[in-house]
Amino acid sequence: MIRIGSRGSQLAIWQANHIADALRRQGHEVSIEIIRTTGDALQNVAFNKVGTKGMFTKEIEEALFENRIDLAVHSLKDLPTEIAPPFAIAVIPPRVDPRDAFVSVQHESFAALPSGSRIGTSSLRRQSQLRAQRQDIELVEFRGNVDTRLRKLSEGAVDAIVLAAAGLERLGRTEWIRERFSPLILCPAPGQGALAIETRVDDAETQAAIAFLDDTASRFAVTVERAALAELGGGCHVPIGVYCEPSSEGYIVTGVVANPDGSAMVRAELEHQHELSAEALGQRLARRLLEQGAREILASVEGAVQL
Repeated sequence: MIRIGSRGSQLAIWQANHIADALRRQGHEVSIEIIRTTGDALQNVAFNKVGTKGMFTKEIEEALFENRIDLAVHSLKDLPTEIAPPFAIAVIPPRVDPRDAFVSVQHESFAALPSGSRIGTSSLRRQSQLRAQRQDIELVEFRGNVDTRLRKLSEGAVDAIVLAAAGLERLGRTEWIRERFSPLILCPAPGQGALAIETRVDDAETQAAIAFLDDTASRFAVTVERAALAELGGGCHVPIGVYCEPSSEGYIVTGVVANPDGSAMVRAELEHQHELSAEALGQRLARRLLEQGAREILASVEGAVQL
């Protein structure tokens, strides 16, 4: 029996069942344990005010450490860049669309929003890049699972919301998508669209059972993104976007760091150089962003959060 640990959100349960079904097709018996996390308990607190890394993973890792589960299925963007020594990201399955999606009942695109429109999002990354594009919109703190956010939107709480396209695809809610943002307009979060399967580092049996799920190209891309995030000193709730995508020459990686009020933004892009590892490519991108002013932006954000 392979025991899977998961958060209890609708999307997390879909993701856990997706992996469970793949394992069952290989002949394994599988069970799923739902685990409530700190992030799930603090639904009325802004992400940037929680002040803890691993807000969606801590309790799941405790269950993994205590051998109550054999593996955890995470949205990769929720995982801290530093994995505790007892654990390993054993598998990165094939990634789906990493872009952000513009969702609205009345408006066909972000550009079509009238001045003064309200957009719901809990992400500093999204807020900062959207404000950098348009200072005439209002960004509203907006939490809850996908269906809760869609319901609030349909009730008129805001004019539009921004969600990960991957989550809407996985839940069969793509009819709500009006526009998929170009990464040049809204650079995705590191690891967005990817799942991570975490195991105990010494659990060779479970790692062997799930190895068939690993996707080499997806692992390279998200490793680049997470290496850049780590080098910048950021967690999963800071105004940093990093996106690595295949190109004719290998990969292109783009990074963005923006002030939450939209007053400053730096952007850098690198093409994959074959002599560089994924980690080295991500670190090189981060250093270029720091040289262009990202350090000052991140320092101001950290100071504001501490206040």
